Amino acid sequence: MSAPPGPPRSIDDHLAAVRERLVRLTPEEASAAVRDGGALLVDIRYGALRDRDGTVPGAAIVERNELEWRLDPRGSHRLARATGHDLPVVVMCNEGYASSLAAASLKDLGLHRATDVVGGFQAWRAAGLPVTPPDGRPTVPDAWGTA
Repeated sequence: MSAPPGPPRSIDDHLAAVRERLVRLTPEEASAAVRDGGALLVDIRYGALRDRDGTVPGAAIVERNELEWRLDPRGSHRLARATGHDLPVVVMCNEGYASSLAAASLKDLGLHRATDVVGGFQAWRAAGLPVTPPDGRPTVPDAWGTA
């Protein structure tokens, strides 16, 4: 039986400690990392949120409870793109909390370039970055100001 890792701490303290290990990206930085740096954007939101708010085009959809199995380069259940520990992975949740914890878990697996999006999907959408809504209509307004 092993000794406890240290004194108990709050989730806020834990989250702060986890985030010290990450180089978190703004939505714009995350978009550039995917576009220009070959990063894999992973959406870990559960289905009801994707059904309500839409998705980011090209993002891998991996719900949180499957993340480590799908991103482990040595795993038999990995995504096709999860081929090495040097892969830059950008995790996105709804508001940027669960994604920090998830990115830290990926770092613990050896994916040393894992990080997350500050503010999550909601910040991505608010920044005007591409989103495919649940109905599939474009997010760029037309000349009449309607989407």
